[in-house]
Amino acid sequence: MIDLMCKNISLKKKLFFILGLVLVLVVGGFFYFSNREIKGNPDDYVIKETAEGKFVENEKAGLSMGILENWNVEIMDLEEGVTSISSPDMVAEKKKGEIVIPIKDGCLIHAEIVYQRMDLDQLEEEARYTHNIAGRKLDEFEDVMVDGFPAIRNNFNTIDYGPGIGIYIPRNDKFFAFYLVWGPEEEKKCSSEFDKFLETVSIQ
Repeated sequence: MIDLMCKNISLKKKLFFILGLVLVLVVGGFFYFSNREIKGNPDDYVIKETAEGKFVENEKAGLSMGILENWNVEIMDLEEGVTSISSPDMVAEKKKGEIVIPIKDGCLIHAEIVYQRMDLDQLEEEARYTHNIAGRKLDEFEDVMVDGFPAIRNNFNTIDYGPGIGIYIPRNDKFFAFYLVWGPEEEKKCSSEFDKFLETVSIQ
């Protein structure tokens, strides 16, 4: 599947998004780049328990994010690493041990760091392209701030993979991306929890 999708993506930027989840969760924007140096590592992430709660930190990238109370967290061994955060009631089909989108119930957040320099316009362009090939039904973008840094918020819905929200934050030679997907009738609850999660994000 990955090889097939790679053939259909823009050669100009050598950037492609893989949507859905057969091998990994993608949710409208999980980034893969061909012919690039991998500068991060899943081992860069550390899960810490503090008096204030549970946090995931990546000191190398300058990222810290809080885990909502009673939510589950896992660091996936993929590329530079992906943080998977799920609500206690999250239910999803799995293939080869990995979650398939859309999920059946609850909320699912994925966070990633990609060591590739891109600005907001480039990130929006690639997201639009990806959603187009996935059967775009909705694709709305707005400028937002996350921890004092300019970002874009993308509300999307596609025929292939359903609805979700993506947040993209460029920072020097890398960018941070956070994705939310939800089960049927869970949008309002999950969007509210996602906003609470974003308030815990700290970028250096």
